[in-house]
Amino acid sequence: MLLCIDTGNTNTVFSIWDGEKFLAHWRIATDHRRTADEYFVWLSTLIEGQKFNLDIDACIISSTAPRVVFNLRVLCSRYFDTRPLVVGKPDCLLPVAPRVDSGTVVGPDRLVNTVGAFDRHGPDLIVVDFGTATTFDVVDGDGAYIGGVIAPGVNLSLEALHMGAASLPHVDVTMPARVIGTNTVACIQSGIFWGYIGLVDGVVRKIRAERDRPMQVIATGGLAPLFDQGFDLFDAIEDDLTMHGLRLIHDYNKEMGNG
Repeated sequence: MLLCIDTGNTNTVFSIWDGEKFLAHWRIATDHRRTADEYFVWLSTLIEGQKFNLDIDACIISSTAPRVVFNLRVLCSRYFDTRPLVVGKPDCLLPVAPRVDSGTVVGPDRLVNTVGAFDRHGPDLIVVDFGTATTFDVVDGDGAYIGGVIAPGVNLSLEALHMGAASLPHVDVTMPARVIGTNTVACIQSGIFWGYIGLVDGVVRKIRAERDRPMQVIATGGLAPLFDQGFDLFDAIEDDLTMHGLRLIHDYNKEMGNG
């Protein structure tokens, strides 16, 4: 059984692959102070509650929060007696190496999404990930990550707006009934929703023009369905894209005798 761990800036997701399918996905707030023992107590309780076998013999980690990785490594080695693969480290092989400027460190989540999206949708892709940041990852004809765009995430923008203008309230992210808001909450909701619709549409158009070829747009992240309400922005939405990519990278390393 394979334990896949995806650590983002806000949340960390644990999933177990039994060789045929993912059995479950569990989410916990990302916190670099959380110890390996705490992870194990939390995870083992969830696994036992769903009556899964805790016979994990392989682990793979993708993390955009470097300080969290140490305790996740300890979790894997101490409790599962396995040395985890960590995406982005030299000993974790990728099916196709990224083609970016020399010295550039590509976020592990972006590499994993590239692998997962290419496997499911083929070449020439734009992967839009609605996370703490909103990222656009460009996948070439052979499956290589070749660059992209990073913009502030939806919730991060809302938080910055509230912090910068204390009189403005926190609001839920939703599609407003009208573009023109007639109260403060509706105005903010309209600005966020239609602002990000415009962001995605505009950036995708620019990437397609620069690449001068047809490109599918694949969306992932919790807020992706919100922006897919009849606007024809995406060709597909993948809610498990990162976990799928992690499994593929693990399998590739195993095939290459590296795990």
